[in-house]
Parts: sequence; C-alpha cells; structure tokens
Amino acid sequence: MKKRILSIALVVAMCVTLLAGCGQKSATWKVTCPWAPSGVAAMVSQQAATKSTSYSDTITLVAEAIKGDAATVNTWVADTKANDTELVFVGEGLLSITSILDPAKMQFGYEDFVFVENLYSSIFVLSADAKLNIDSVADLEAYVKQGTEISVAVNGATSSEAFLAAALFGSMGAGNQLKLTPYQSAAEAAQAVARGETQFAVSHQSQILETYQQKGATIVCAFDEGNIENGPFAGVEGVGQHGYPYFRNRCFVMARAGTDEKKVAELKELYGKILADAEVVEWLQNTMLLEVDTMSVADVEAHVENVKSIVNSYKDIVAG
Repeated sequence: MKKRILSIALVVAMCVTLLAGCGQKSATWKVTCPWAPSGVAAMVSQQAATKSTSYSDTITLVAEAIKGDAATVNTWVADTKANDTELVFVGEGLLSITSILDPAKMQFGYEDFVFVENLYSSIFVLSADAKLNIDSVADLEAYVKQGTEISVAVNGATSSEAFLAAALFGSMGAGNQLKLTPYQSAAEAAQAVARGETQFAVSHQSQILETYQQKGATIVCAFDEGNIENGPFAGVEGVGQHGYPYFRNRCFVMARAGTDEKKVAELKELYGKILADAEVVEWLQNTMLLEVDTMSVADVEAHVENVKSIVNSYKDIVAG
C-alpha cells in the first residue's frame, strides 16, 4: 500500500513539473539593427543571437540587419505593439543627435521604447597622419596652437564621430580652423588619413587598426575618461582626464513601450549571460575592440543627456 501511495505521489509530482514546463513557451525575438548591415552593431548582434540558445530554452534571438536609420525605426514603432516579440537598436545618434538637428525625421521618442540592455560600448579614437608625429594630447595641443587648418575625416556629416571631433577641437579653441570631411562609411573615414586626404580621423579602434599597424597613422587619444585598458591601443590616453568632452558609442537594445516587465527582465538576464560569456568577452575585446558595458535605465538616460549637451554646445561647428 505504501508503495502504491508513493507511486501515485511521484506521478502527481511529474505531472506538476510537466505542466509548469508547458507554461514556459518558447519565443523567437527578432532584433533589428537599423543601420550599417555589415557594421559593428550588426556583427555583435549576430554573435549574441548565435549564443542565445546556449543560455535560454525559452528565448531565441534572431539578428536582422537592414539599412534605414530613422526611417526604419519610425516604421518599427508604427508597426510594433507592446509584447510583440520584436527588439530594435537605438543609440545616441538618433536619441541625441537627430532629435536635435533634424527632429522632423523622427516620428518617435524615447518614451516609445523600454530599455533591455546595452549591447556594447565602443571607445572612439583620434588618429593622425603618421607624418605629423602626433601621438599624445600634448602634441595635439601644440599642433592646434599653430593656427593652421585642421581637417578631420568622419563617418557622415552629423555623426557621433563628427561631434566628437567638433567637441575636442572646439574646446581647444580651434572651431574656426576645423574642417570636417564626411565619408560614406566609417571604414573609409579611417583610411583617409593613410591616403593623405585628411590630417586626422575619428573612428572605432577596429577600423583604424590596420592603418596603424602599417604605420600610416598614429593614435593620438581616446574619447573616454581614462586610458584604454585593453587591446592593441592599451595605454592611449583618454581626453576626459585633460578636461575635454567625450562620450562612448553605445548600442541600446529596446523593446516596445508597454512590454511586460517580466519579459523585459528575462531578456535583460539573457543578454547579461551572453555578454558575460568568456568567448564573447574575448571576441569583443580582441577582435572587435569593444567593451562589455551593461547599463541601467539611469545610465542610459545620463548618456543620452550628456551627448545632447555636447550636440547643443558644438552643433554650430558641425552643422554650420
């Protein structure tokens, strides 16, 4: 009789477990990267998607990379409802630059999203034509004092890179000497220095690495608070410690506003596990030259406001 009671109890326990498992439905979340289909963000998103099945039985991430920027996000906001299994990248380019310079392009606002996680953090660097022999902030300050025209290659006329260049040289009192030369891609801008088309360039570290290794450019400084800590540019000094403005390039994973808090928390937990994966950390640092930089909502809002402050201070230099 005791064995029979025990058997019944085991069957009941198994049924409860199975029913609980049935409540955890598997969902595929599409993650849209609305810029540079072959760029940094798209590559990192694909890596995260590949790793997602290793850390969750209920969520699979699928990376989609398309070109469109504000127009794509406008469509996403218009077509997506709360709790749809859709995620999208939004960064300071839209929230802090386009929102000030060309708000008519945006049919959405920060309030249309709920933050999930920051996918990565990129510390931009300023490179210089190797013939100038400029490889420190002190060298740069001495060069600026000569009063000659300063040409800087950037990715797009009103990009993050353009505003970092304007903020650095503008805060040095060289705004009137500055000529920003926009290119169609970040890679082209990074190569402009080696081709002798500009004296300087602002770029992701990975985009200037080959030119640097071929001795076509020197690395002057990093747009961060302190020195770069990892990778081939470790030790390059940050402009923040000299009192100059800066911001990192960040890539926010967003869900539609109103999405269930438990779903958002589950997604954030998944991204946290992916970004803590040893292989992902090594790949980000050593291959992509990016930083793992998980953030809170307060961190995101502080970042957006910091970039807005820089845009408002230097928009006359960038936008004329």
